[in-house]
Amino acid sequence: MSEADAPGLVIRAAAENDVPLVLALIKELAEYEQMANQVVATEADVHRALFGAPPYAEAVIAALGETPVGFALFFHSFSTFLAKPGLYLEDLYVKEEFRGQGFGRQLLVHLARVATSRGCGRFEWSVLDWNEVAIRSYRRAGAVPLDEWTVYRVTGDALDRLADDDD
Repeated sequence: MSEADAPGLVIRAAAENDVPLVLALIKELAEYEQMANQVVATEADVHRALFGAPPYAEAVIAALGETPVGFALFFHSFSTFLAKPGLYLEDLYVKEEFRGQGFGRQLLVHLARVATSRGCGRFEWSVLDWNEVAIRSYRRAGAVPLDEWTVYRVTGDALDRLADDDD
């Protein structure tokens, strides 16, 4: 499916005035993922992340006319084995009433084009194990799971303790 197959669909870079929309979509995504209680981001936090100096992430908005249907938030990673940047998709979300129409796929296609235009050697993301709909969609797009890798995370107090460790 191309943008021509979805009349009126536009995918554009988020602008500073989109910060409230981006945060609202993040909160909707968190609700869908049953993680709403973990969202502590504020509009100021999102603004700083997307438009600060330096910006740490980028976002694109998918819209039909003036109606937002979803978004994707991404940032650059780096592969030492490839000696090339990568594109890491942190979040991709399509509002419930617009699912099943190919808009999520269009966001993936858009970001794949961003990755190739920037010389990235890979385009990666994580998906919750229970999200079978997304997993099927990602496999249709040619993505493969990296079953031999386990994601580790250090946050909050554990991150502070690790940073303060003098050993």
